[in-house]
Amino acid sequence: MSIIFECKDLTKKYGAFTAVENLNLSIERGKIIGLLGPNGSGKTTLIKMSNGLLTPTKGEILIDGKKVGVETKSIVSYLPERTYLNDWMKVKDILSFFNDFYEDFDMQKSYEMLKSLKIDKNEKLKNMSKGTKEKVQLILVMSRNADLYILDEPIGGVDPATRNYILKTILNNYNENSTLLIATHLISEIENICDDVLVISDGQILLQGNVDEIREEKGKSIDILFREEFKCWGN
Repeated sequence: MSIIFECKDLTKKYGAFTAVENLNLSIERGKIIGLLGPNGSGKTTLIKMSNGLLTPTKGEILIDGKKVGVETKSIVSYLPERTYLNDWMKVKDILSFFNDFYEDFDMQKSYEMLKSLKIDKNEKLKNMSKGTKEKVQLILVMSRNADLYILDEPIGGVDPATRNYILKTILNNYNENSTLLIATHLISEIENICDDVLVISDGQILLQGNVDEIREEKGKSIDILFREEFKCWGN
């Protein structure tokens, strides 16, 4: 398998505070990776650097062998933790905007997801619940035929039923030759869909490996393992 995502001596500092420190890792194509860690572990900083929203203090990130920039944005589909869409827009207008902006956007797939999630294409975002807005944002991300999907807390802040809907939508619509990187602190929800996990704590890799192999070696689930590691680990 070829490498789709690579960090080399990656460091990010905010003044005296080090958010990510000398991170070295590589991720293969065609896998679902759980990026795990408590709040403040460095997950979101890593994701923002991967999308060009933050600049590393030292080191670099390579996506498909290229430094983060215009070229990598065309092959990465990114779901940020917070909604960034304009409330006054109708769903169908947002879909059209994405269709014009991204060559790999699949309009038919987006309408199929709208139907599946029972969302009205003519509804304005300002009239929607937080959970429905997040579903719309997810549809935009998963309607692209990207090489790498980076999802930051896609199931955070919504009820369990909505979490199931979101995970089902992700699994049913991502390109299986692509890589899916899901950052979350809700380990129990995604453990069974991940091939590998990458655990970050204090800006460093605590553990990286195959989910089944880790469970077999430790004799317990990833969720239990890290509730023990981080005593304050929560839902």
